Amino acid sequence: MSKAELRKKYKALRLKLSEDKIEELSLEIANQLLQLPVWKKEFYHLFLSIAQQKEVDTENILHILQGKDKNVVLSKTNITEHKLEHFLLTDTSVIRKNRWNIPEPEGGIPIPPQQIDVVFVPLLAFDEEGHRIGYGKGFYDTFLSECKPGVIKIGLSFFRAEPAFKEVFSSDIPLDYCVTPGKIYSFKN
Repeated sequence: MSKAELRKKYKALRLKLSEDKIEELSLEIANQLLQLPVWKKEFYHLFLSIAQQKEVDTENILHILQGKDKNVVLSKTNITEHKLEHFLLTDTSVIRKNRWNIPEPEGGIPIPPQQIDVVFVPLLAFDEEGHRIGYGKGFYDTFLSECKPGVIKIGLSFFRAEPAFKEVFSSDIPLDYCVTPGKIYSFKN
């Protein structure tokens, strides 16, 4: 299948999920994450879920990070420069939905991508090689290319891996892990 076909397939699969099912599966994913050897790091980048897109709800992951006293970094979309800007989540952070209903910080303490240790990556689909398919705008591939070489990239998905994608580009940055409700996929060599 092409990337466009896979995007369509997984958007349709997500739309079939009820709110209760999303909540249940998201909790299972958060519990699976606790098994990963990533909790001794300092700066964790987390995406805030777009409810209308029926993304994995990251609220449980946020609670885990806060409970472990980690620095949580959130992104704001900079459409003009076609990139993400990153800000530390603090008690005074103001979160608002942008015009695409993406919850974002209004501003705050900027954090450079090179300072981030772990990135939780949104996706629509992923393959057995660790390649992911997002919404096709390239924001995360650009962001991940700006991170330090050792950054840990963790995809979150309700669904299992696809066989290897036929369309993989040099700008596509593979994941280190992808966590689903029933399995942790490791792509680290």
